[in-house]
Amino acid sequence: MKNKQSETKKMTKLIDKVETHFESVLANGLQGPVEVPEWDEKIWWRPSSTMAEESRVIELSQAGKTTEALVVTLIQKAMDKDGKPLFAPSDKLKLMRVADPKVILRVITEMNDKQTEFEDAVKN
Repeated sequence: MKNKQSETKKMTKLIDKVETHFESVLANGLQGPVEVPEWDEKIWWRPSSTMAEESRVIELSQAGKTTEALVVTLIQKAMDKDGKPLFAPSDKLKLMRVADPKVILRVITEMNDKQTEFEDAVKN
């Protein structure tokens, strides 16, 4: 019984460390902006997302729905300078039907490139 309690306590401590790490990643603030002159907007984003958010995008990509995965990524990540979402989940269909795919692809690509630059800078 004592070993089981010890294991539970150890796991609890580890999950606390996991949570603390993720909070520290989020504490780095918003990244960006990506300038989007076509929309007369600047877009910021958080340096990380939850596993639940990532799993949705992965599921879409694996199902061959790359375009939808890009749109969902944009909806999940795009924020204003104050950290407020620029899109609602309900905007997905409209973005898929009326947005220029080249603009969405460029925005997501720039976010990913700047994220990589940020991660490299943090490592060094």
